[in-house]
Amino acid sequence: MDFENTVVAVTGGTRGIGRAVSLQFAAAGACVFAAYREDAAAAIALQHEAAHLAGRLVTIKADVSTAEGATALIDAAAAETGHLDVLVNNAGIIRDGYLAMMSENDWDSVIRTNLYPLFHCCKWGVRKMLVRRSGAIVNISSIAAVAGTAGQTNYAASKGAAVSFTKSLARELGPMGIRVNAVLAGLIATDMTANLKKDQIDRVIASSALGRIGQPEEIAAAVTFLASSHASYITGQYLVVDGGIL
Repeated sequence: MDFENTVVAVTGGTRGIGRAVSLQFAAAGACVFAAYREDAAAAIALQHEAAHLAGRLVTIKADVSTAEGATALIDAAAAETGHLDVLVNNAGIIRDGYLAMMSENDWDSVIRTNLYPLFHCCKWGVRKMLVRRSGAIVNISSIAAVAGTAGQTNYAASKGAAVSFTKSLARELGPMGIRVNAVLAGLIATDMTANLKKDQIDRVIASSALGRIGQPEEIAAAVTFLASSHASYITGQYLVVDGGIL
């Protein structure tokens, strides 16, 4: 897929799934603005890795769970052209624990980190897309949104909300030529899942049709498809990429 002259903003764009998404867009010729909150070393490493690619990759330090951070990312992305073509909402965390023992902080931090960026980034990003009455938004959700996972009520709630958000926003923006879709990821090999116990991973593998966990690049491939002209008649949908767990 060719994304030459395409402006892309990716939240949580320097590690894990976001890193793979940023690299795939840059490899296809896009100008990518990848937001990160804390890990400057990962941001620098990503810029070095992307230096030889067809497109351009810029990292932006911004807390996109706040209006200030989200507007900083979107404004930086749109600064050169005045518009934004693709927004990928990927920023997210987990704070697992059974509900009866979950702290209010663990609930709040997951909801704020996983859900607030959708509001702030989409609100400001849509304004930049309306300049040309076109654009694509892809929200990274999880199969926890529809399957549920014990010990992840906070995470599942945030990812379920992302699906409802996606469907509603797609109806709002369709008449303006802007498409909104989501990717529901299964268990993917990232830093966020690296601390899972072996027996937890083995249970997931045993329940999947393909018998393995996924790679970030496989989620990125789904994201770039949904953002491309090949998906021009797809909006308000979620694509499950989970190796057949569901």
